[in-house]
Formats: sequence, structure tokens, C-alpha cells
Amino acid sequence: MNLCGNRLYKREKLCSDTAIDKLFAAGRANKGVAGELVNSAVAYPWRAVWTVNESRRADNPQFLISVPKKRLRHAVDRVLMRRRCREAYRLSRNLLDMEARLDIAFIYIADGLSAYDRTERSMRKLLSRITQSLRPDETDAPQDR
Repeated sequence: MNLCGNRLYKREKLCSDTAIDKLFAAGRANKGVAGELVNSAVAYPWRAVWTVNESRRADNPQFLISVPKKRLRHAVDRVLMRRRCREAYRLSRNLLDMEARLDIAFIYIADGLSAYDRTERSMRKLLSRITQSLRPDETDAPQDR
């Protein structure tokens, strides 16, 4: 699927309750509901949790953003951090394989507001880690010398 332009489309948002449940049902065991592997990474002030969802029809990554009320008590602050994260994702999503059927959740872990540049750096690190986790290990391949 070709996502033209720089805007965010509805099909990029993770809205399915079952997909979200699979993503977060892993807990500490790193296994999803159907035995799917759930990965996570932290790049302060964000944490990413992702899995490959082959049962989904859409063939592009889908994401959600969670800013817990426990971390930021004021709604305007939560909305601000969601907007910063969404903008950083929009500008950095080219680091992902746009044909992958990924479900990604970005969770805010800082206790206060963070600047946009910090969110952008964090988003780039997280998307790079997600991309690296999807690639097969080059270290396992035989080397010709």
C-alpha cells in the first residue's frame, strides 16, 4: 500500500480492540494471546511495544499513543504529548517498512512534559529498533572469506 504524502491516514491508527488486547496481553512473558512474539524498547521519554499481526487485512503499520493520567495529570499536557508523538511519528515513519503488518503502541513514561526535539529523537531511535528487529540477523549468515 502506498501512503502518499506526509499526512497521517485513518488506516494507520490502531483501533481494533482485539489487536490492542493481543499487544498488551503479553505482560512480562513476551508472548501474546496467540503465542505471537511481542517486542518492546525504551527510548526515554517513550516506550514502544510492537508485534507483527499477520491476521490483519491492512498491509501497513498501525500505531496508537498512550499518555497515562498517572504521568501527566492535566488533560492539556496529555494532549500536547500525544500531538508531539504523532508529529514525530509522521515525520519519521519512513524508517519503517511500510508493507509490514505491525501493531505499535507508544507509551509515555516520563513524569513531566518533554520537549519536541527529545520526542523526535526518541521516536527515531524506537523506529530504528523496530526496523532492526524485523530484519533477519546478518550474524547468523555464513561469511565468505
